[in-house]
Amino acid sequence: MPSPPLAPPARIRSGVTPFGMAVVCASAALVLLILVVVRWPPLMTLDRTVAEALHRRAVAEPGLVHANRILTDWVWDPWTMRALIAVAVVALWWRAERALAVWVAATSVLSTLLQQGLKSAVGRERPRWPDPVDSAHYAAFPSGHAMTAMVSCALLLWLLRRRGTGPWMWRTALVVAWVSVIGVGITRLYLGVHWLSDVLGGWLLGAALVGFSIAGFARYEGRGGPALPRRS
Repeated sequence: MPSPPLAPPARIRSGVTPFGMAVVCASAALVLLILVVVRWPPLMTLDRTVAEALHRRAVAEPGLVHANRILTDWVWDPWTMRALIAVAVVALWWRAERALAVWVAATSVLSTLLQQGLKSAVGRERPRWPDPVDSAHYAAFPSGHAMTAMVSCALLLWLLRRRGTGPWMWRTALVVAWVSVIGVGITRLYLGVHWLSDVLGGWLLGAALVGFSIAGFARYEGRGGPALPRRS
């Protein structure tokens, strides 16, 4: 018989609810989006300064470029992240937690649709270099790698939290998640295929989406969703 999930805490330890966190992140993402669309000079200057500094280093460090390409194309590739979510969804379905499985899958799909829709709507050009060390296609804002990593890692952490995982495993998962989310953003910047604001936008949008998703599922459970089995 599958072991049941534990009820998640209503609030994050700091006292901030998932919905409150989502509102803050969504508001920040909206402000950033507007600044990108209107090409606010201070932001454009910051983006260009960071991109040029990292590109100069990348051109001089081919070995590090190769390592970053492995990380971004395989370890932290969006399809790798989606595969992890797919495994979690199958596991939830097998454990008869089907409402949660569908909810997690829908959140991941919505993330992809949102990022692609915004890329199309904003149509921001990626950095262009006379001596590129990597290439990427389609529009730049928001970073799909950054957003997918944030959504996937946050969803997996949420699922672990619901299961009441032990302190050692929880801390390990937190470290892996933070390294993955921050690391993938750094690789996209280092390889010169994104602006800093693209990565920040992906992180903020991903955090907002997961926050709304968690709050939405809590509301669904509270309004009479399938009752969760309890430990005997």
